[in-house]
Amino acid sequence: MKTPSMLFFALLACGACVTATCTAGAATPPSGRPNILLIVGDDMGYADVGFHGCKDIPTPHLDALAASGVRFTNGYVSGPYCSPTRAGLLTGRYQQRFGHEFNGGGEGGGLPLTEVTIANRLKTAGYATALVGKWHLGAKDAMHPQQRGFDEFFGFLGGAHSYFDRTGMLRGTKQLEELDYTTDAFGREAVSFIERHRTGAPWFLYLAFNAVHTPMHATDERLKKFSHIADERRRTYAAMMAAMDENIGRVRKALAASGQEQNTLVYFISDNGGPNMPGVTVNGSINLPLRGSKRTTLEGGIRVPYIISWAGRIKPGVFELPAIQLDLNVTALAAAGVEVKPEWKLDGVDLMPFLTGAKTGAPHDVLYWRFGDQMAIRVGDYKLVRYDMNVETRSGKKQPASEVKLYDLARDLGETKNLFATMPDKAKELQARWDAWNATLMKPATGGGGGDDDGDEPGRKKRKKAE
Repeated sequence: MKTPSMLFFALLACGACVTATCTAGAATPPSGRPNILLIVGDDMGYADVGFHGCKDIPTPHLDALAASGVRFTNGYVSGPYCSPTRAGLLTGRYQQRFGHEFNGGGEGGGLPLTEVTIANRLKTAGYATALVGKWHLGAKDAMHPQQRGFDEFFGFLGGAHSYFDRTGMLRGTKQLEELDYTTDAFGREAVSFIERHRTGAPWFLYLAFNAVHTPMHATDERLKKFSHIADERRRTYAAMMAAMDENIGRVRKALAASGQEQNTLVYFISDNGGPNMPGVTVNGSINLPLRGSKRTTLEGGIRVPYIISWAGRIKPGVFELPAIQLDLNVTALAAAGVEVKPEWKLDGVDLMPFLTGAKTGAPHDVLYWRFGDQMAIRVGDYKLVRYDMNVETRSGKKQPASEVKLYDLARDLGETKNLFATMPDKAKELQARWDAWNATLMKPATGGGGGDDDGDEPGRKKRKKAE
């Protein structure tokens, strides 16, 4: 606990405007190259974790992870949809720069072959690399995970998959012979990778759950635990969240048991906000107090649970300044001792100096979004946004995006008070900055934003419970 004098000198060092940076505390300088564990949830609601105040779905293991590290209250992803966010995450670049704006991906239907993934870079640096879970960056042979820097792959290639059916579930390029429940299988595979690599080269594990994306499949045992939740979809969603939380707990336990916890940098994010709109229940998620949902550039589509933990290296705390998933890529490369070269044109920032106190202020002075005719830009606390009008009413017909609106997120997190008319100069400033950024981007390789479905995968069929 900080004494008043300690807090006073911390404020002198960091400046009152960036006390969030100080909240995380200083850390012991790292020695050696850490393992890197990147965990991603799928279509999670912002409000559906205990560390964000959720009451009806216990998430003790995610809460423990948040308590062990730094929780970002302004953590973003660079798109409100599954595949584009993953493209940005793995490359460290705004995906709009290379045409991967929608789920169809870039030219060829996936992550363009011109792009280099973090797995490529870490493998070159001597890391063992693995992907467990959802890929969603191309199903063609040249786009297979093991052609994009991953030594090992266990999971599925598309955007959505049955949790029970083995069809389309692969180990490498081979079809699985049996499957119980994907979330449990992914947890077991991650534990196996960690135990097999307790010695030798450092490793990078990308653990990409398909929970809590549709289809809404849960095991009977877990459904019974949530029988008190009246809404059937919310009940199933809770059981799916519980499964992911349990398996994250197993993975962290394996780290500790194998003596690797102190030398493993752990990340957790969701790929986008929960897909919920007024009058429409997709997976039962809740984004409150944020407005909007998946596939919108409102906060509910792009602000996500966001944690960085490194036992013994980063002191627990809260970071209140904006960061984006692109930063996780660059932070991992820096921790691994990989020199980030200017010609790579990465958009992320190494967050570690901000978490250790070596740097003060905000990692970014501006963040950008483009998703078809939707847009957003955040500068300080001000956000200029044009969003999908379906968030207001679901008519079943395609509607144009809203007019451009200006919000002060510090005073209006729910984006309800439009300041465009009262602050025209600020709106004009932000629009000019976004226009300049937009002029540097590629035209999307595929059109449309689609609905809430991320595309079928073999074996994805309706099923309510395990056999």
